[in-house]
Amino acid sequence: MDEKDLLSRIHSLVEEEHALRDSGEHTDEQRSRMSELEVQLDQCWDLLRQRRAKRQYDEDPEEAEVRPASEVEGYLQ
Repeated sequence: MDEKDLLSRIHSLVEEEHALRDSGEHTDEQRSRMSELEVQLDQCWDLLRQRRAKRQYDEDPEEAEVRPASEVEGYLQ
């Protein structure tokens, strides 16, 4: 996945998250989906940062990999 595809994926996830959040009261299913979206967004942003760092240090950005949710969710903001 190149940077353009990754940014497109992030945009799509953000749109879905906003639509769910704006829908008023939320069902358990909607809350679950919003949690999934948050994790996927964190993974996408992490992957984007990895790719940019690799490019900055003359490494191959294609070597960047999606990290497990348990890892990216443990990062300090």
